[in-house]
Amino acid sequence: MENLSLGLMLMAVGMITVFAILLIVINLSKLLIVVVNKFVPEETVVKKTSTPSAAPIVIAPDTMEAIQGAVNIVTGGKGRVVKVEKI
Repeated sequence: MENLSLGLMLMAVGMITVFAILLIVINLSKLLIVVVNKFVPEETVVKKTSTPSAAPIVIAPDTMEAIQGAVNIVTGGKGRVVKVEKI
Protein backbone atom coordinates (compact mmCIF):
# COMPACT_ATOMS: atom_id res chain seq x y z
CA MET A 1 0.00 0.00 0.00
CA GLU A 2 2.89 2.31 0.73
CA ASN A 3 4.25 1.99 -2.81
CA LEU A 4 0.84 2.81 -4.29
CA SER A 5 0.47 6.02 -2.29
CA LEU A 6 4.06 7.02 -3.14
CA GLY A 7 3.39 6.39 -6.83
CA LEU A 8 0.19 8.43 -6.78
CA MET A 9 1.95 11.28 -4.98
CA LEU A 10 4.82 11.30 -7.51
CA MET A 11 2.31 11.24 -10.38
CA ALA A 12 0.39 14.20 -8.92
CA VAL A 13 3.58 16.20 -8.34
CA GLY A 14 4.75 15.48 -11.89
CA MET A 15 1.44 16.46 -13.46
CA ILE A 16 1.27 19.69 -11.45
CA THR A 17 4.86 20.51 -12.44
CA VAL A 18 4.15 19.94 -16.14
CA PHE A 19 0.97 22.03 -15.91
CA ALA A 20 2.82 24.90 -14.22
CA ILE A 21 5.63 24.85 -16.79
CA LEU A 22 3.09 24.88 -19.65
CA LEU A 23 1.35 27.90 -18.09
CA ILE A 24 4.70 29.69 -17.87
CA VAL A 25 5.50 28.90 -21.52
CA ILE A 26 2.06 30.10 -22.70
CA ASN A 27 2.28 33.37 -20.77
CA LEU A 28 5.84 34.07 -21.93
CA SER A 29 4.77 33.42 -25.53
CA LYS A 30 1.90 35.89 -25.21
CA LEU A 31 4.28 38.45 -23.70
CA LEU A 32 6.74 37.93 -26.56
CA ILE A 33 3.98 38.49 -29.13
CA VAL A 34 2.93 41.74 -27.45
CA VAL A 35 6.51 43.02 -27.25
CA VAL A 36 7.29 42.15 -30.86
CA ASN A 37 4.08 43.75 -32.15
CA LYS A 38 4.82 46.90 -30.15
CA PHE A 39 8.46 47.48 -31.11
CA VAL A 40 8.95 45.87 -34.53
CA PRO A 41 7.18 47.60 -37.43
CA GLU A 42 5.16 45.56 -39.87
CA GLU A 43 7.02 44.62 -43.02
CA THR A 44 5.69 46.28 -46.15
CA VAL A 45 5.55 44.29 -49.35
CA VAL A 46 6.50 46.12 -52.51
CA LYS A 47 4.40 44.94 -55.42
CA LYS A 48 6.13 44.52 -58.74
CA THR A 49 4.46 46.55 -61.43
CA SER A 50 4.51 45.26 -64.96
CA THR A 51 5.28 47.64 -67.77
CA PRO A 52 2.20 48.06 -69.96
CA SER A 53 4.30 49.00 -72.99
CA ALA A 54 6.04 45.62 -73.02
CA ALA A 55 5.23 43.39 -75.97
CA PRO A 56 3.11 40.32 -75.19
CA ILE A 57 4.95 37.04 -74.94
CA VAL A 58 4.43 34.81 -77.96
CA ILE A 59 4.35 31.10 -77.22
CA ALA A 60 5.21 28.64 -79.97
CA PRO A 61 2.26 26.49 -81.11
CA ASP A 62 4.00 23.23 -80.23
CA THR A 63 4.73 24.53 -76.72
CA MET A 64 1.10 25.56 -76.28
CA GLU A 65 -0.04 22.10 -77.45
CA ALA A 66 2.32 20.48 -74.92
CA ILE A 67 0.92 22.65 -72.11
CA GLN A 68 -2.67 21.84 -73.11
CA GLY A 69 -1.84 18.13 -73.33
CA ALA A 70 -0.29 18.17 -69.85
CA VAL A 71 -3.35 19.97 -68.43
CA ASN A 72 -5.66 17.42 -70.08
CA ILE A 73 -3.69 14.52 -68.62
CA VAL A 74 -3.51 15.97 -65.12
CA THR A 75 -7.17 17.07 -64.94
CA GLY A 76 -8.56 14.07 -66.79
CA GLY A 77 -9.89 16.19 -69.65
CA LYS A 78 -11.87 18.52 -67.36
CA GLY A 79 -9.42 21.43 -67.31
CA ARG A 80 -8.59 23.92 -70.01
CA VAL A 81 -5.85 26.48 -70.56
CA VAL A 82 -7.26 30.02 -70.52
CA LYS A 83 -4.13 32.14 -70.32
CA VAL A 84 -0.41 31.53 -70.33
CA GLU A 85 1.89 34.25 -69.04
CA LYS A 86 5.42 34.56 -67.77
CA ILE A 87 5.72 35.27 -64.06
